[in-house]
Amino acid sequence: MPKGVLTGSRIRARRADMGIKQSELAERVGISPSYLNLIEHNRRRIGGKLLVALARALETEPVALSEGAETALVDALREAAVDASGERGRSRPRGRAMPHPRMSEAELERVEEFAGRFPGWAALLAETRARVLEAERSVAALSDRLSHDPHLSASLHEMLSSVTAIRSTAAILADTPDLDRDWLNRFHRNINDDSARLAESAEGLVRYLDDGGGADAGAGTPQEEVEAWLGARGFHMEALEAGEAGRPEALLDEAVATGVLRGGAARSMAATQLARYAADARAMPLEPFAEAAHEAGYDPGALAGRFGVPVEAVLRRLASLPREGLPGEIGLVTCDASGTLTFRKPLSGFPMPRFGAACALWPLYTALTRPTLPVREVVEMAGRSPRRFTAFAICRPVGEPGFGVPQVLEASMLLLDEGFGAAREAGEVLALGTSCRICPREACPARREPSIIGRQG
Repeated sequence: MPKGVLTGSRIRARRADMGIKQSELAERVGISPSYLNLIEHNRRRIGGKLLVALARALETEPVALSEGAETALVDALREAAVDASGERGRSRPRGRAMPHPRMSEAELERVEEFAGRFPGWAALLAETRARVLEAERSVAALSDRLSHDPHLSASLHEMLSSVTAIRSTAAILADTPDLDRDWLNRFHRNINDDSARLAESAEGLVRYLDDGGGADAGAGTPQEEVEAWLGARGFHMEALEAGEAGRPEALLDEAVATGVLRGGAARSMAATQLARYAADARAMPLEPFAEAAHEAGYDPGALAGRFGVPVEAVLRRLASLPREGLPGEIGLVTCDASGTLTFRKPLSGFPMPRFGAACALWPLYTALTRPTLPVREVVEMAGRSPRRFTAFAICRPVGEPGFGVPQVLEASMLLLDEGFGAAREAGEVLALGTSCRICPREACPARREPSIIGRQG
């Protein structure tokens, strides 16, 4: 709805607040009460001298009457209406939102008027919706963590084992009152040792959960430590762009000294990532590559041919570009032949599971089934506010081939959000999710377990 359509509603609300009759205001500005009535009911557009005269009579600025409600607030209200309908992700005419069953389409068209007349209520509704989305995200993240976190699972198993051992020993002591003194002392020592181990396990688990700081925060594994370290730098290592010798080692030493990388495994994995980064930066210098990427429309195939490098190297290099100057966000995810995610550069609207398997429909896994063949798909991630992405994926053997040597595969998938244009204009899209346990697409043919969150078509 155009912003000017709401001007009448603001005029009517301002007049009512000041206690001025419609006929009185019409007389002050030199128009008929019937014409003012049409204006106040948004049936006539106004501007220029009449708007200035009305603003003066209502003791306000013209812009206060003419400007529309904030776009973000109106969009949030529209999305709230569509979310409540359960129509997200279902087939519908492009650009047309389906309202809640209790809300007519005519009411949905007046959402901007609602925001203009009742900004407080509109903001409260939008904020409530945001809190609901945040709560759902937290539930999904916590479920993923409780179901698949290997450290959490091992800690709970150790605690249960200690509790079982203590209970068994206590049962023997209770049921055998005439135990030999030596056996009695041995059982007492066992209870003491098991209880100490239980207390240590519980303290360690509490520290681990506290370190997370939230539902989806915290670096509990070496891979997460590395990704958190790279993420803090925007996945762009400025120090490696100039090709300075010794810089990777200096960066690693700094990360270890500051406690960001806390173990040998994390340092080793970070060293592998930095070595790849440095090699990609040498083959595709930042400024020429960024200019070529813009000219090629961020097409990995065209860039691979231009720089004479493998496609997977281009995917990594695109993901390492600084965010400033890009038309949108770029994400990257890699996996090994088992489907385990080995690297994640997340982006808004495309959550990547921290533990366990991802959605089987990801183009990443399609590429894994046909090595060396590139895959391109426009995908739509499930959720209350589905977003589209252009996905480029490819799978390649890792290492040198040889007789009697097992083939090791690695698949990579680059994600470009709607800011790059292609996904927004696509006619056909592949509907997918994060993982089955937290995906609302109930009718998905690839579903392997029920979802714990709300259903979606």
